[in-house]
Amino acid sequence: MKEERKTTDLYEQLRQILDMHPSRAPASPHFDEILRILFTPEEIAVAVRMSFRPKKVEDIARAAALGQDQAAALLEAMARKAIIFFKDKDGVRRYGLLPTIPGLFEFPFMKGEKTPMHAKLARLWEAYHQDALGRAFAGSPTPAMRIVPVGEALPARDTVVPYGAVSTIIENADVIGLTHCACRESVERCDRPRETCLIFGSMVDFLVAQGSARRIGKAEAMEVLDRAEAAGLVHTTENHQGSPSVVCNCCSCCCTLLRGITELHHPHAIAKSPYRATVQADRCTGCGICIDARCPMGAMEWVDDVIHVLDNQCIGCGLCASDCPESAIALTPREAPDEPCKTVQDMGVKILQEKGILEGYMKVMQG
Repeated sequence: MKEERKTTDLYEQLRQILDMHPSRAPASPHFDEILRILFTPEEIAVAVRMSFRPKKVEDIARAAALGQDQAAALLEAMARKAIIFFKDKDGVRRYGLLPTIPGLFEFPFMKGEKTPMHAKLARLWEAYHQDALGRAFAGSPTPAMRIVPVGEALPARDTVVPYGAVSTIIENADVIGLTHCACRESVERCDRPRETCLIFGSMVDFLVAQGSARRIGKAEAMEVLDRAEAAGLVHTTENHQGSPSVVCNCCSCCCTLLRGITELHHPHAIAKSPYRATVQADRCTGCGICIDARCPMGAMEWVDDVIHVLDNQCIGCGLCASDCPESAIALTPREAPDEPCKTVQDMGVKILQEKGILEGYMKVMQG
């Protein structure tokens, strides 16, 4: 009984550590069960000695009071399960904790596997999103992710902000990985393409090593964007102006971010693009393609047989404009758009401050 209570305390201890990340990990019986599925008792005892900042095996072994070989074996097993990550630098492998989003939720679904365990995890994550995580993730004025408009819908090049086009992200990428959309793999409310998430930077090596992603070139990445746009998927990325680590292609029926707005009514679930859709009434023929098939947010309505845009609901994704047969819809700059933070570090600190957990996060990073 005492040993069982000790193990229970370790699962709660890990939850509290994860809750200091900007993504949060609020208490919930659903998340407690998720952690028990993902981490064995031996693994949880190691995980609570880790940090979001990757550490060497010997440092983790010392903190967990384990032999180095035993610690290395446990860490590699956890990495293969994609419940922690590693980063290789100067020939040395370091291991770090994954946050809830993006991380513990997405990574187990990225292979597209369908097992009873994945089905159970999908149900638990959905329940957790509804009862606690969705609210906590969106619980600051600064969203962690933002909308990026489709390329065809953007206005003239000289008016486009430098961080406003996905094609620019791809052009500037050194390495690109392609993986499955965890939201569509787990929620399964539509039949849209699933191998659509683009990964950049050091995380590509880790995900490829686990068989969770594959490396692709820039030409194929552009083809992924074209398929996503044709399928009515919304481009999203991190809410800063630096080099992103991910571009997701999202649907409003499965995506945790878009559903944070449409279902949970959290206005800060994701940042709108710096553009809004506008309709030229004299060109609109009332075909209804935009309202029936392209707008993911229900931001359009009929007014006197002409489409009218609901500004408070339009996220500026551009899907309506890119598929209008009469070119009656255009993206125009918002009057006072929220500008993304300059760097990912600036964004992280701002969100941590807004959520009141900056001090707790720093303690985890120093641990």
